[in-house]
Amino acid sequence: MSKIGRQPVPIPAGVTVVVERGRIGVKGPKGEHSWALPAGISARVEGGKVFLEAAEGDSARQGLARTQVANMIQGVTAGYSRQLELQGVGFKASVSGNTLTLQLGYSHPIVFTAPLGIRLEVKENRITVSGADKQQVGDTASRIRGFYRPEPYKGKGIRYVNEYVRRKAGKTVA
Repeated sequence: MSKIGRQPVPIPAGVTVVVERGRIGVKGPKGEHSWALPAGISARVEGGKVFLEAAEGDSARQGLARTQVANMIQGVTAGYSRQLELQGVGFKASVSGNTLTLQLGYSHPIVFTAPLGIRLEVKENRITVSGADKQQVGDTASRIRGFYRPEPYKGKGIRYVNEYVRRKAGKTVA
């Protein structure tokens, strides 16, 4: 039996959870999510908590389902965010609406449109990606980072804040 999956997920004030026909829906101040429960997993709401139960032999997915529901509840209450940092001479970023424009030393600016539910902010050389869906925030941050990954020789590129980039020695003249 899954130790994590057996623990109930508390529902904070201002959040409503609805379970119907194999789907669980969460609605809160920062948005709403719905997710299809895996086969063999059932959910019920009792006394301000969500209980997830597995059919016989399906306890592996019970922990996954419990974590997913807990992430959905945290997303609609507090939200998630990732910060990216630009490092390089002349590297700039600007936001207008949900469109991010990056100047990364290429011959053209890179224009990136954020998916629905994602908010982008730029302050100095930092880009903040925030939203209610943990997976979508991480995926968007990863796609932005992919435009110019940090390189090991000069350290230029887009990196996560506090990410360590292992530096390599350049060529030496004999």
